[in-house]
Amino acid sequence: MTFASISEKVLAGGRIDEAEALFLNGHEDLLALGDLAQTVNERRNGRKVFFNVNRHINHTNICVNRCRFCAFFRTAEQPGAYLMSLDEIRTRAQEAVGQGATEIHVVGGLHPDLPFEFYLEMLSTIKAVSPDLHVKAFTAVEIAYLADLAKLSIPETLERLKQAGLGSLPGGGAEIFAPEVRDQLCPEKISGAKWLAIMEQVHEAGLKSNATMLYGHLETVADRVDHMRQLRELQDRTGGFQVFIPLAFQPEHSQLKLAGSGTSGVDDLRTLSVARIYLDNFANVKAYWVMLGEKIAQVSLAFGVNDLDGTVVEERIGHDAGADTPQAMSRDAIIAMIRKAGRIPVERDTLYRELRVY
Repeated sequence: MTFASISEKVLAGGRIDEAEALFLNGHEDLLALGDLAQTVNERRNGRKVFFNVNRHINHTNICVNRCRFCAFFRTAEQPGAYLMSLDEIRTRAQEAVGQGATEIHVVGGLHPDLPFEFYLEMLSTIKAVSPDLHVKAFTAVEIAYLADLAKLSIPETLERLKQAGLGSLPGGGAEIFAPEVRDQLCPEKISGAKWLAIMEQVHEAGLKSNATMLYGHLETVADRVDHMRQLRELQDRTGGFQVFIPLAFQPEHSQLKLAGSGTSGVDDLRTLSVARIYLDNFANVKAYWVMLGEKIAQVSLAFGVNDLDGTVVEERIGHDAGADTPQAMSRDAIIAMIRKAGRIPVERDTLYRELRVY
């Protein structure tokens, strides 16, 4: 096995296997790897780079789980614990509409005291601000929690949420699927197998979702490839994933602040490149600038990436963990970032329909 043989296979339209993905992860020539990933990307997406105008609403940080990597969660008694009222959520949605947002991204803790009806009211409150707002809300972990709370099946829960205004799902909660790592990282969270099973039901319900992978903590490169393999197999069955988002672990304020944890720029670019080559059935690979930083995110546009997320506004989860990026980026700033990388900025909606080419 050589880089040349893998490149030949990829350029001929072939699908690489796990062993080849592992080989690419160890390939020392980062620029050659990035060039191959960018060729794959440009065959599918040309020189377009997507972004959207969105607003994050992290409605509560009170959570029954105690994930070791998470610096966001609090118990109700801890300093800094909060729960937004429906009025506060409405105000944020109104501000988002005023800023030209097309998407509200809702993710929060698993609050021990909120009834299922609160979540239905939260969705309908946001949709009442503007029926044109797309609500991307609730990870698979939250869906499992809400189904238990409502004493409904996953499909029944999804149907109730859809009726209230749910439009699609983010990809959080996947973390890393390897059981022995997941048991150390987030032992109270649903298993990787359960995450995948819920996402399959999400797609069967007609909802699109994102897919993520948290890397740079306790996992091995083999764990990363295995994680992507399972995502690729599910995507083969459902076609419901819109984008793959590798999330760089932020160790600064977590309980998992281990020596050597966190990622380097080289690791970030290699991970994104291998993902673009290996995940041949994913249309999009996103560099989440909130966790990667603006400069690495911009450089990644030459390493197979075609999406930069969006304007975000008031993201708390990554920032509580130690991300030192801004909590928002303007439309103009994102457009400038993409243009300076020699790419074409394209504003999209949540479902990757093109709204404007700049």
